[in-house]
Amino acid sequence: MMIFDVILGVGLVLACASVYLSNNLFRSVVLFIVFGLLLALTWTRLQAPDLALAEAAIGAGLTGVLLLDTLGTLRKIRHQRAADDTKKHEEASS
Repeated sequence: MMIFDVILGVGLVLACASVYLSNNLFRSVVLFIVFGLLLALTWTRLQAPDLALAEAAIGAGLTGVLLLDTLGTLRKIRHQRAADDTKKHEEASS
């Protein structure tokens, strides 16, 4: 099982780096959720099921949902601002 632990550790580092280096917000949020699930699996391998459950529920689940909701709200705000700018530009042209 040591090879699995090494793969898990490398996966954690890669997921963390991918979240940090990603330019796409949606991809960053999804990778953050993946990181949380990998971390929960790591806690399970370290025989800490209480931490694994908390990480899966709070770290990956709840935080991931909140980040996705925030991302959706940001997209709505951007679309609204773009529509307002277009409307102002059309009014100024008239």
